[in-house]
Parts: sequence; C-alpha cells; structure tokens
Amino acid sequence: MTSVNVQQKDLHGQTGIEREHVDNNSAVRNMLLDRGIRPEALPPAEDVKKVERRLKADEKKILPKKKK
Repeated sequence: MTSVNVQQKDLHGQTGIEREHVDNNSAVRNMLLDRGIRPEALPPAEDVKKVERRLKADEKKILPKKKK
C-alpha cells in the first residue's frame, strides 16, 4: 500500500515516505479495531522455523527412503 501511494503521490525523501507509512499503518489498525479485532490481543503465530522442521520431519515419515 505504501509503495503504491508513494508512486501515485510522487513522494520523495525519507520524511514524506515515513509519513505515508505511518498513515497507512494507522488506517489498517483503525480498520481492524472497527471490526472488533485488537492486534495485540491476537495469539502469536507459530514460529516459521518450527513449522519448517515439522514439515521436514513429516516428509521423512511419508516419502520412501532413496537407496544409494
């Protein structure tokens, strides 16, 4: 959203782009709050590294072992 707005509004420099970023974040947060979602109250997502390890372990269990 920020990158699209930076191009459309022809923003240049750190200050203008930072302001756009902050405005976009505020808009998204307000939309979530309007729908009854408090981001800080959401449970944390599962760690990506743990998911990757679990998938690798599952693949090893499912796929047949290759002979050398």
